[in-house]
Amino acid sequence: MAVKSRHPETLALHAGWRADASTHSVAVPIYQTTSYQFDSPEHAANLFALKEFGNIYTRIMNPTNAVLEDRLAAIEGGVAALAVASGQAASAYSIQNLARAGDNIVSSTDLYGGTWNLFANTLKDQGIEVRFVDPTDPENFRRATDDKTRAFYAETLPNPKLTVFPIAEVADIGRPLGIPLIVDNTAAPLLARPFDHGAAIIVYSTTKYIGGHGTSIGGVIIDGGNFDWAAHPQRQPLLNTPDNSYHGAIWTEAVKPLGPIAYIIRARVVLLRDLGAPLAPFNAFQTIQGLESLPLRIAQHSRNADSVVTFLKERKEVTKIIHPSLATGEAKARADKYLKGGFGGLVGFELAGGKEAGVKFIAALQLFYHVANIGDARSLAIHPASTTHSQLSGEDQRLTGVSEGYVRLSVGIEHIDDIIEDLAQALDAAL
Repeated sequence: MAVKSRHPETLALHAGWRADASTHSVAVPIYQTTSYQFDSPEHAANLFALKEFGNIYTRIMNPTNAVLEDRLAAIEGGVAALAVASGQAASAYSIQNLARAGDNIVSSTDLYGGTWNLFANTLKDQGIEVRFVDPTDPENFRRATDDKTRAFYAETLPNPKLTVFPIAEVADIGRPLGIPLIVDNTAAPLLARPFDHGAAIIVYSTTKYIGGHGTSIGGVIIDGGNFDWAAHPQRQPLLNTPDNSYHGAIWTEAVKPLGPIAYIIRARVVLLRDLGAPLAPFNAFQTIQGLESLPLRIAQHSRNADSVVTFLKERKEVTKIIHPSLATGEAKARADKYLKGGFGGLVGFELAGGKEAGVKFIAALQLFYHVANIGDARSLAIHPASTTHSQLSGEDQRLTGVSEGYVRLSVGIEHIDDIIEDLAQALDAAL
C-alpha cells in the first residue's frame, strides 16, 4: 500500500491494493478464473511445496479475494486473513483448524442461533465437544477447561442477546494455558477491536455489515499474529505435530521464516483445500465495495439505533429494550470498554402482548424488511424464536437471550424520521 495509515477510514479504501500492474486499473479486478499458469515446473513444485507463495487454484486462493483478505487484516491489525464462502464456514474452520475428534472448545452461551446449532450438533457429530458457559463470569471459561481444550469462542456483540463479551478477561485466562480466544466480531466491525484486547483470531460473516448491501454471502478468518502457538505444543497438536497431508510438515516450524502465520496458513492449505468452501471472486469484489463505505455506514447505523432506543422507551407496548447503551453494572462497563464510536445497529425489544403481538408487529411493518439477515443498509426486522433460533430448544433459546415475544431490529441508514414512523404504525397495529 502506497498510503501509510492506521485509520480504518483510509485502510478501507487503500489497504492491499493501489492499481493493477498491467492495466493500471484503480478498481480491484474480478479475477473470475479457476487456474493460474505456472512459470515453470520448478515454480509449480515450489508453490505446491509451500516454498514460495503464489496462486495455484481458486479453491485455495484468488487475487480478488487476496485484496479483501489483506484489507481486512490491515483494518483489524492482524497479520493475514482467509476469505471463505460464508460466516458459517468461517466459524466452523476457525474451530476445526485447532480441534479434532476427542478435543473440546469452551464457548460463550451468547451466540447467534446458527452458530449454536453448529457447535451443539454438527461439531458434536464430528467428535468435537463444545462446552457452553455463561460469560457473565469470565472464570467460567477456566472452570470448563481441561487438557483437551483447544480454544475459547465468543461473539463481541452477541446476536440477539446484545451483551458485550469480556474479551480481555477471557483472553487473559486462556493465554497462559496456551488457549486462544476466537472472537466473532460480525455485529461490531470498527466499533470493537478484539486484537487490541488479547483475542488471537477474529471471524466475520462479511455478509452483514462489511458487505452491507444484502447482495453477497461471505466470511473471513483473521489471524492476529499475536499468539505463540509453539509455546504449548501439547495444547495445540494440530499446529505442532507432523501433518500427514503435507509430508509431515509441522506448521509452527514450516512457516516460521514467513512470520507468525502458522494458524492461517494451515486453515488455507488444509481446511480450505480439503473441505472447499472458497469465497467466489465476484462476491469478494462486492464485499470490497461494501467495505469501502463501512466507516460511514456503521456510524449511521449506530446513530439511528440510538434514536430508535429513545423512541421505544416512550412506548407503553414495549416491556423491555435490549441494547448495549441500556446495560447496567459490569455489562455497561464492558460495553463502554469494548465498543468505541457507537453501540452498533442492533436493537431488541419485547412486547407486552408476547408472541401474538410480535407477529402482528412484524406483519404491519412497511419500511422494514422481514428477513433473516442483519447489517444491511436497509432496516430489517425478525422474530428469532420462530426463525433464526427455531431449531433450538426452549431452554437453549433462553440461554441465547430469545423469548417468545422478542423482536430483533437491524436498524438501517434511512432517514431516522422514516424509521420511527414505520415502527410507530407497526406498534399501533400490534395493540
